[in-house]
Amino acid sequence: MFDHRPDAETLLEVNNIEVIYNHVILVLKGVSLSVPKGGITALLGGNGAGKSTTLKSISGLLKSERGEITKGSISYRGQVLDGSNPADQVSAGLIQVMEGRHCFEHLTVEENLLTGSYTRKDGRGAIAADLEMVYDYFPRLKTRRKSQAGYTSGGEQQMVAIGRAMMARPEMILLDEPSMGLAPQLVEQIFEIVKRLNEEQGTTFLLAEQNTNVALKYAHTGYILENGRVVMDGTAKALRENPDVAEFYLGMSDKGRKSFRDVRSYRRRKRWLA
Repeated sequence: MFDHRPDAETLLEVNNIEVIYNHVILVLKGVSLSVPKGGITALLGGNGAGKSTTLKSISGLLKSERGEITKGSISYRGQVLDGSNPADQVSAGLIQVMEGRHCFEHLTVEENLLTGSYTRKDGRGAIAADLEMVYDYFPRLKTRRKSQAGYTSGGEQQMVAIGRAMMARPEMILLDEPSMGLAPQLVEQIFEIVKRLNEEQGTTFLLAEQNTNVALKYAHTGYILENGRVVMDGTAKALRENPDVAEFYLGMSDKGRKSFRDVRSYRRRKRWLA
């Protein structure tokens, strides 16, 4: 179970990072966050806020998109990750599930899942047991195990992507936009499975998500990004109850969408003038 105490062990620490693409485009502007071991942490914000870039900075996938960390540091279990090989990070227990449900379309569902165990050295018996564990969490995948992944539904492909990550026996999963393109009922189903994996397997999650309502329902803590900066953080309960978050992200205002930064500064000005 997740330890809610303020002194809970920190598994991942992102300290004041800046990220530039193609040597000119500044995307992240001093992002800092920490992920407690055994928790579900949500990274929230609209499209283009910097959520996916933050995850790729952690997982080492930035270089494939001509991005680089130009300031700050990232540490996992106290070890600095900056510039680390993504494959080494998988071996260390940190893995990313990419946005867009990436599968090997020509392989079967089961073959896709087994690719997640490629780096393991604990034998066929342990891998077979974990395959059954994945099928226990995703019964639909067991039914479709011999089907080509490219012919499965979007929800099934998202399940394959998460299940494949679980086959690597990770300590922490970076989950990018799990709800994208899925029907609301499927979104709830995916998040319920994330919750079970967290509670039953002890897997730590950092998930990037535009659907603030569902993310804050399942997360323990959250960070809100806007234009490459963290504009607010706190427990999921505090964020849900915050009037500024409710107004801007939870659709509880009839005044039209505006910048969270503007909402926050407007409220400050109103207090100062009172």
